[in-house]
Amino acid sequence: MKTFMDDNFLLQNDVAVNLYHQYAKQMPIIDYHCHLLPQQIYENTSFSNVTEAWLYGDHYKWRAMRANGVEEKYITSGEGVSDYDRFLEWAKTVPQTIGNPLYHWSHLELRRFFGVEELINEQNAPVIWEKVNEKLASGNFKARDLITMSNVEVICTTDDPTDTLEYHIAIQQLNDFNVQVLPSFRPDKALDINGVSFQTWIEKLASVNGAAISNYEQLLDALQARIHFFHEVGCRVSDHAFDYVAYAPVAQEEAAAIFAKALAGEKVTFHEEQQYRTFTFLYMARKYAELDWAMQLHINASRSNNTAMLAKLGPDTGFDSIHDNVIAAPLANLLDALEQLPRTIVYSLNAKDNDVLASLIGSFQGGGVAGKMQLGSAWWFNDTKQGMLAQLNSLANIGLLSRFVGMLTDSRSFLSYTRHEYFRRIVCNLLGEWVESGEVPYDIELLGDMVQNISYYNAKNYFQF
Repeated sequence: MKTFMDDNFLLQNDVAVNLYHQYAKQMPIIDYHCHLLPQQIYENTSFSNVTEAWLYGDHYKWRAMRANGVEEKYITSGEGVSDYDRFLEWAKTVPQTIGNPLYHWSHLELRRFFGVEELINEQNAPVIWEKVNEKLASGNFKARDLITMSNVEVICTTDDPTDTLEYHIAIQQLNDFNVQVLPSFRPDKALDINGVSFQTWIEKLASVNGAAISNYEQLLDALQARIHFFHEVGCRVSDHAFDYVAYAPVAQEEAAAIFAKALAGEKVTFHEEQQYRTFTFLYMARKYAELDWAMQLHINASRSNNTAMLAKLGPDTGFDSIHDNVIAAPLANLLDALEQLPRTIVYSLNAKDNDVLASLIGSFQGGGVAGKMQLGSAWWFNDTKQGMLAQLNSLANIGLLSRFVGMLTDSRSFLSYTRHEYFRRIVCNLLGEWVESGEVPYDIELLGDMVQNISYYNAKNYFQF
């Protein structure tokens, strides 16, 4: 029987142990997609207690608490509920998460950052509360400290085109913080023509860009201007939430007419929405290619399913799920429509799409760029042990695992960098299993290079930050 989460956690053979400890463990982190707030990084936010550092904004943990029967007042915004009360409810929940990666992640987070070796449960909650809070009170565990402790080299936040990027600019001027914190261009609201806040967003875009937007040509000009502004601040990657993939080719004049309808408050049909989304996205993708950006497409999420809780708490509070939209044909057509395709990472929240995407990207590789088209890391509901293995095996079976750009956090928590350790251990164990079964030669130099490339160097070379 192995000790729970010992030094060789998830490493089931000697090859895996060697690969992880000698090659993967020490590699820096390039977190090319996350949801950390640049303001908190610049201001070097300090956390008054473990709940604030660990549970605020973490909808993964919130979902588990709800499933465990915890009342909402202990999860998000209940009046008269202390942070200790919230922490205690999470401590009660953790033992029930066995089989869910939250069980491993939660223990990794407390061990790696705060040296807490106790199992997380109701009985140990008071001791853990005191231990972590004592560390936080020392002043050595602020936001930037947690990033530095994790050996992070680059962070790409998620930023709307209307963002001023003032905190990114301010971070670049810090003399005592060497981590690159760069914006990512996330223009979902520009494509959401039927969204309730579309007109308000267009007005905000016009304001921040300093020019009126009364027609489609002006919108395209504004998007181009924001792309160039983001580029000047260091942005080298865009990101799109494609909950469904739209492909309905249309001339610019027709897209302009659809945009005019929306500005006038008229109803835009679903087909017209697809036409508008198609033309506008292709316009932006061509700009990304011109600037040599990488482009990310996050596909097949079903968002804000619980409308009552959406009205109460807003989006991104744990009421999303996996969608099952068909993606093969529209995505192939969309990529094919681009004369110059930027480096592109495609993710699907539905694991059934792994082989579809792994094969599809092979149709658009080329241009002398190694791994130009990427099957994105197992994401959100898939960043489990089995989800990661499914993605890794699909990529290995159909493409080149050795060229994979590796893990990301996709998180709002400064403690989530342990997910990179979790991922690296799984990669090393997979390769070790292949060696043990005689499928791969035990060439430690070859495999060690592969592990370090997947952990760090591929991303470093791919994004060119």
